[in-house]
Amino acid sequence: MPDQNLLQVNDLSIHFETIQGRVQAVDGISFSLKKGETLGIVGESGSGKSITSLAIMGLLSKTAKMDRGEIVYQKKNGEMLHLENAEPCIFQQVRGSEMAMVFQEPMTSLNPVFCCGDQVLEAILTHQKIDKTVAKQRVISLFQKVKLQEPERIYKSFPHQLSGGQRQRVMIAMALSCEPSVLIADEPTSALDVTIQRSILDLINELKRELDGATIFISHDLKVVAEIADRVLVMQNGKIVEQGPIDQVFNHPKEEYTKRLLKDSLGQESLQKRQKKEQQPILQIRNLQTWFPQKKSFFGKTLQHVKAVDGVSFEVFEGETLGLVGESGSGKTTLGRTLLHLQKPTGGEVIYNGQSLLEVPDNEWKSIRRDLQIIFQDPYSSLNPRQMVGPAIMEPMKVHGIGNNEQQRKQQAKELLLKVGLEEAHFWRFPKEFSGGQRQRICIAKALAVRPRIIICDECVSALDVTVQAKILALLKQLQAEEKLTYLFISHDLSVIRQISDRVAVMQAGRIVELEEVTAIYNNPKNDYTRQLIEAIPGRK
Repeated sequence: MPDQNLLQVNDLSIHFETIQGRVQAVDGISFSLKKGETLGIVGESGSGKSITSLAIMGLLSKTAKMDRGEIVYQKKNGEMLHLENAEPCIFQQVRGSEMAMVFQEPMTSLNPVFCCGDQVLEAILTHQKIDKTVAKQRVISLFQKVKLQEPERIYKSFPHQLSGGQRQRVMIAMALSCEPSVLIADEPTSALDVTIQRSILDLINELKRELDGATIFISHDLKVVAEIADRVLVMQNGKIVEQGPIDQVFNHPKEEYTKRLLKDSLGQESLQKRQKKEQQPILQIRNLQTWFPQKKSFFGKTLQHVKAVDGVSFEVFEGETLGLVGESGSGKTTLGRTLLHLQKPTGGEVIYNGQSLLEVPDNEWKSIRRDLQIIFQDPYSSLNPRQMVGPAIMEPMKVHGIGNNEQQRKQQAKELLLKVGLEEAHFWRFPKEFSGGQRQRICIAKALAVRPRIIICDECVSALDVTVQAKILALLKQLQAEEKLTYLFISHDLSVIRQISDRVAVMQAGRIVELEEVTAIYNNPKNDYTRQLIEAIPGRK
């Protein structure tokens, strides 16, 4: 292996054993990673991107088998390690101190029973012989570096108390904590708003320069890859179909598959507006407040609150899509959960179809939950890991009396899988057998199963590659037209919001600072914060 290469992968092949038989996940791929470079890996969900990275880190599941291949890593001291057959004790030494990984789904990567700061502290103390007090200060410093506000509070917070974007930034801080030579970033910005996304990309580049290391950057977002990568690998069905310098591949692609990915990601965005279907709003939010206790007195009295939602008011009309954007921690997700009674509000009103939802007793929410569904940001935590996806989709149908029998519900579930871009054969697979993007499509199918009137989409396409993302957005539009569905579409990706929304509400620090038609927001933003969000969109000239 040339001296400048930190990592060399040769003829790597990996397969899975499933109920349906053998599935070839990675099929004879070879590539190198040089010191100081960022290698982008792109491709549709299920193309083998994440499996490749897990193999490098020695984190393949028991159902995955490596058929052949070499994975050679050059340590900081110059020693060459063959990782394809390495013992677990070798990987324990390498992970964190030599190579680190930021996973796509932070909620499943963080331990829910330990505070975030202690988890990063443990990673530092495992690999570095330093005083615990010094290590704790380093954790605070890392939290500041990844732009986490109130780092002392974040240190003491548990994962469930943070937004998806905040949890991902904790994971990035953990990965950076021991200054690894190779950082593998698997969709590290998929859960982040555009302003934090840009700071994280800058941070990854800064780390690479400081440590003379290298980065493997896996993403479905080709706009982000175009900004950060030096070279790019394009994967399809477990194979590398095209690779080369970023400018060459993006500006002069040779393969039709690469051209399609670029078209779906960088092509012109549809700006077609739809008329409001009804003059009377189907959903009214009036001065809604959701506060969380932050500081209490010795006697238990709350002295200070975190005002996640602080006096929000807006209306949603039947058949329209209202986009909700803002930075991580701005209150978007808390607002969605409050509307569905998953989080009790501190004050205000939520009126659905003329009925005050805050006055509905808990035991009468069943019928309302059929009408109001949510697609969560983190697909893995939304699915039961012990339940096959087909029965998972059928379960809400049975609860709400959809379908005359199990056979009808089974057929409807298979049709939904096809609608969201999966296969009937996926009916009998478990969530762990899918990529992050495929799991999110399963969650979308599950939400559609009960034929709702309103769907709250909380970052529902953030885990999808651009081609599938375009298909899902087209599907949501089609279903909206056919079924008169109404969407509250929460996303950090303003390009996605622009494609699907009629109106846009911009949220900052628990409040809505601007609400206008989508074209007015993008062409003539009135608020400085809105302008900042728009200017931070990757690829915007």
